[in-house]
Amino acid sequence: MAKIHRPRHGSLQFWPRKRAAKLLPSIHWDPIIQRNTKEGAGKLLGFIAYKAGMKTAFVKDLTPNSMTKDKKIVMPVTILELPNMKIYSVRLHKNGKVVTEVLSQHLDKELKRKVKLPKAHSEKSRIEEVEKRVANNEFDKITIIAYSVVKKTGIKKTPDMAEIAIGGGVLEQFGFAKNHLDKEIKAGEALKDYKMVDARGVTTGKGLVGPVKRYGLELKQHKSEKGRRRPGSLAPWHPARTTYMSPNAGQMGLFTRAIYNNPVIMINDATKMPAINPPGGLKNYGTIRNEFAILRGSVQGPVKRAIIITAPLRRTKKQEKKKYEFIELR
Repeated sequence: MAKIHRPRHGSLQFWPRKRAAKLLPSIHWDPIIQRNTKEGAGKLLGFIAYKAGMKTAFVKDLTPNSMTKDKKIVMPVTILELPNMKIYSVRLHKNGKVVTEVLSQHLDKELKRKVKLPKAHSEKSRIEEVEKRVANNEFDKITIIAYSVVKKTGIKKTPDMAEIAIGGGVLEQFGFAKNHLDKEIKAGEALKDYKMVDARGVTTGKGLVGPVKRYGLELKQHKSEKGRRRPGSLAPWHPARTTYMSPNAGQMGLFTRAIYNNPVIMINDATKMPAINPPGGLKNYGTIRNEFAILRGSVQGPVKRAIIITAPLRRTKKQEKKKYEFIELR
């Protein structure tokens, strides 16, 4: 008789299975900074995006040694809108802790819905003081708290905020933060050198579901007692308790997940490419008015979900070789 191969259903890597605490995840930036030393030096390593929907794209495959090289192929793509971002504050770190923070002088009034804004302040002198401390090697990392100018999209007015790292050494990081402290940051400048990106965000919420949908259990025989859509046994008599490994019903979806190495088909501006918007706008989203990115494949979450796209953490040679020339959307 052949060996029965029945691996355990449901990965314990994702545990506990409960709702994410916030829609924009916190990211451990140190390995991303280390693995993008050349491409990301003095540049932003992430950007806040909004999922506009999925389409079918016609592209020309320019991948070397591909079976479809120089041929037109069809692929599913995700469209992300990338409104400009602004810097809320610059954080200076030492030994994993925030030593000091410098706020921007020009903050949008929409931030009042998100955070309690400080009173009128002057940070110019503080920037000069911090610059001297940076020259004396008092910090080992500089990040920014950025917020999206989402009011330009038509989705909502309250911006989303996230901590985003800058590539390179401390001097390069401080140079970027100082030059963009009171300016808007465009996605085309921040992401133009990346052939692929990682998408980090929260999946679509499903609510309370049973163990068959949650863990992929097989249905029991149709004459089984006490239900078909449940495991045969949750636990033995002794010890008289169930363990966390038992496939129970519970929360599904709204989990923080990362999708690695999404090939970037193109990054463009809606004003330069009005064909990105079909008549009447994208379903459940509307009209794209800002810069946008087209990524191959799917991205987690429903339409209008905020996503952080970052420089690749686990870049592979196979994915880096892929190259496509955009033709049209369907």
